Amino acid sequence: MLETRFKVVFLLAVLFAASLPIIAILRGTISTPLESEVQHSEEDSQGSASDSSIPDQPLEEELVRIPAGPFIRGTSQGGFDEQPERKIYLDEFFIDRYEVTNAQYAAFVKATGHRKSGPPSRYAKNTGRMKGVNQPAVYVSWEDAKAYCEWRGRRLPTEAEWEKAMRGTDGRLWPWGNVEMPGGANWGRINDGFEVTAPVGRVRSDASPYGVMDGAGNVMEWVEDWYLEGAYAAAAERNPESPEYGTYKVLRGAGYTSSGSDLRITARSKMMADFRDETIGFRCAQSKAGNAPLSGGVNDGKIIENQSSRGSETRPK
Repeated sequence: MLETRFKVVFLLAVLFAASLPIIAILRGTISTPLESEVQHSEEDSQGSASDSSIPDQPLEEELVRIPAGPFIRGTSQGGFDEQPERKIYLDEFFIDRYEVTNAQYAAFVKATGHRKSGPPSRYAKNTGRMKGVNQPAVYVSWEDAKAYCEWRGRRLPTEAEWEKAMRGTDGRLWPWGNVEMPGGANWGRINDGFEVTAPVGRVRSDASPYGVMDGAGNVMEWVEDWYLEGAYAAAAERNPESPEYGTYKVLRGAGYTSSGSDLRITARSKMMADFRDETIGFRCAQSKAGNAPLSGGVNDGKIIENQSSRGSETRPK
């Protein structure tokens, strides 16, 4: 009799144990205290992110005035192609405060029928996270960048103009000075809160003496010049132009994946003109306020005096 009762109790226990997964499905999974804490933390962070994720408004374009005068180009502390370090004189010019954004490039595509910025499908790993209206336009070739700037009534900056705009006149190695800051720009060196490109101008420390943003990080940028290893030695001392021909175009600045110690603002990179990548963008320049009309695009750009001349703001005539 006892043996029969034991068998019945044992059978009921087995049935109860077997029913636990079904009960869990019907009632919902029961988390451990640690899992619950992690889950609540993630939900809280997602909730706060969604609460603060007000859609960004497209930034208004701004041109920064870079005054005429000499600046120190190159450095004796870098590679052979960054030498010699010497003074170069540039006439006044204007340059975009920010890298060209997705919203601005999309307006160009819509107006002209030019091809969209974007990779072949096999390279589209991060594309979905890089479509913010104020994130820099990437996957653009040198030809794409040149076409956009011409549509805006502008041009790509020369390599010398780019360096002066990002470096100032005193020979500093980073936009903020001569002391390296691992978190000074959107690089791949540390966890800076941006897995991919940041909205332009978001990293406030990455600002040149003139207030030009994102020169050190975020994306590498096309400039006008053909790459020549010994270009600095051969260049004129006043308004140096691009070498007449070459195999590669120059890229300046670093991107959000860049790491290592060789991230000076003076560092030079090179790439085929038709190459497109998620780490490459651009910005535009123009020689004078009046010789290139501001037309088309998202907004008519404003010309803003650089940070050393705050308080005056003019529109191009």
